[in-house]
Amino acid sequence: MASSSPVRHAWRVLLGLLLVTGVLFGINALGVYVFKDSNGEAASSWSPELALDLQGGTQIVLSAETEDGAAPSSEQLDQAAAIIRQRVDASGVAEADITTEGGQNIVVQIPGEADAQTRERIQSSAQLEFRPVLYTTAATNEFVGEDGNSTPYPSPDPGLNSTPTAEPTDASDLSWVTDKLAAEFQAYDCANPDNDAAKAPKDEPLIACSADGSAKYLLGPAELDGTAITDAAAGRDPKSGAWLVQLTMNADGADAFGKVSTRLNQNRIDGLTPRDQFAFVLDGNVISAPRMNGQILDGRPSISGSFTQESATTLADQLKFGALPLSFTVQSSDTISATLGTQQLQIGLIAGLIGLALVAIYSLIVYRALGSVIIASIAVMAILTYIIICILAWRIGFRLSLAGVAGLIVSIGFTADSFIVYFERIRDELRDGKSITAAVEDGWGRAKRTIYISKSINILAALVLYILADATVKGFAFTLGLTTLIDVFIFVIFTHPVMQLLARTRFFGGGHKLSGLDPEALGAVYRSRSQYREVTTASAGRGAKNARSRGEADRRQTIAERKRAEALAGDKPTNAGSEGDA
Repeated sequence: MASSSPVRHAWRVLLGLLLVTGVLFGINALGVYVFKDSNGEAASSWSPELALDLQGGTQIVLSAETEDGAAPSSEQLDQAAAIIRQRVDASGVAEADITTEGGQNIVVQIPGEADAQTRERIQSSAQLEFRPVLYTTAATNEFVGEDGNSTPYPSPDPGLNSTPTAEPTDASDLSWVTDKLAAEFQAYDCANPDNDAAKAPKDEPLIACSADGSAKYLLGPAELDGTAITDAAAGRDPKSGAWLVQLTMNADGADAFGKVSTRLNQNRIDGLTPRDQFAFVLDGNVISAPRMNGQILDGRPSISGSFTQESATTLADQLKFGALPLSFTVQSSDTISATLGTQQLQIGLIAGLIGLALVAIYSLIVYRALGSVIIASIAVMAILTYIIICILAWRIGFRLSLAGVAGLIVSIGFTADSFIVYFERIRDELRDGKSITAAVEDGWGRAKRTIYISKSINILAALVLYILADATVKGFAFTLGLTTLIDVFIFVIFTHPVMQLLARTRFFGGGHKLSGLDPEALGAVYRSRSQYREVTTASAGRGAKNARSRGEADRRQTIAERKRAEALAGDKPTNAGSEGDA
């Protein structure tokens, strides 16, 4: 009964692997046959999405000009490129390449064909607005019903009142909140990309979300725009030393902001939270919504909070260049060929197949039939990696680049390394005189610690590379980290259970010469920790190998084991002499 327990456990684990694989294929099947994208096409595919260097795509060259016709500064152009990158990322396009060129142009390269909505998002000028906060809540569009379950708010009834019942006196007046607007706010989904707050009129209320998607705001009409800001800089409060953002406004902006600050400060005094806040809205996202702590008439407000140097600098740049006085003219819009990338992909795949073949040959030569476990594990890993990449292409817009393909190829060697560590541990246990079933269990216990540490280093290296490296290298880091996680998963849920089952078969459990687990071929020199197997001394061949193994066994023995072996060795001549006298 005890020996069957590992067998039942192994079958349960393998069944779990089969279920996980089926669930992954089922998820992707939903994206292929059930869910549709904004164009009415299948949301997912049975083949991975390719990046620009492999698939080809669209290249849009934008020429930037200031209002007075002068060329923009390099600082303005870099910030414009950063804003465009945020817009492209927000549209769900992955692996896009956005660079500046010639001191006046911005080059946008997008995998595949860019739709009209993406083109409009790229070409439009940035819009920075100052709007008072009327109401704010967490970014949710659900409520808990009487049954205790979360239920989405219904879509607003078209018949609801959409006209203020009383004429609003200012932008902070709650009369702006009509029945229809309140229902729209409740049902507003911050995660829905179709909700584009950037297109809302300036003289009407606005529903917007924070840039990180954690809060939802109901805002009054815009009272200022980004042109009011002449400068924004990150600095430290001279009293507390905390990081803050210092703004400088022009004359018109200072006058308008003075009136706004007076009203919002009075709301703070009256306890009318959150109507004492004003929001900076960039491209429809609330990048900051500070509370007014006083009347500011000199046009030099400062924003304080839980800032770091990096976050304060980022906010200062967004406010300074958020409403760039730049207009973009499309110089060219071309289709990029992926001929070169396709050739490189073919070469990379051939290299991967050659590497895979070499690993297979090496495994079969060194580990004989045991090498088939390595090949099967790599095959299972390839299946899981493929379907996960397909799902990631649907859910997060991941696209496989040439660097990503390189990461997949490198992972073959890392995966084989895990199995080699495991199998060598099993062989060490066999050399110590353990049975094959015991060697598999003890070898697993010793090998998994080494493998976990090794893989954690690989994951850490992939994370550092992904965070610090250039965008062209991120694909390599992503696939390397992904395959490392899958490698550990396969090692635990496939390789070890298969070895538990094979160890109980006649071929492997009996130590067949072709199994790769033959104790004699491995040079096992004792049947137990204190009883040696007779070996023949030789200077070459298997005898020499056994002699070396015996020396290794000597070094491994504990003091008690050595004494036991010496006692057995002393008893042997005595017994032989007694038999001779008789």
